[in-house]
Amino acid sequence: MKIGSIIAIYFLFFCFCAFALLPFGVRTSDEVGEAKVPGQADSAPHRFDLKRHLIRSAIGGLLLFGLYYANYIFGWLTTDSLDFYN
Repeated sequence: MKIGSIIAIYFLFFCFCAFALLPFGVRTSDEVGEAKVPGQADSAPHRFDLKRHLIRSAIGGLLLFGLYYANYIFGWLTTDSLDFYN
């Protein structure tokens, strides 16, 4: 596999993890005990830590890419094994 393909596929896994992990680890103002700003939604996060979120997404993307690459090398799951009609 070429390095450009590796970077592109890792970036896809990173973006997937970034969106999948958005609702985890976020507390609302009610949970923290702070007053809400007028017009603020009840589900709005009190404080969003972008650095921590990006680190979690990078680690999750790395784990998923590691599984993908290991499958690419060892061939555990192929398209023939996913053919349920034949």
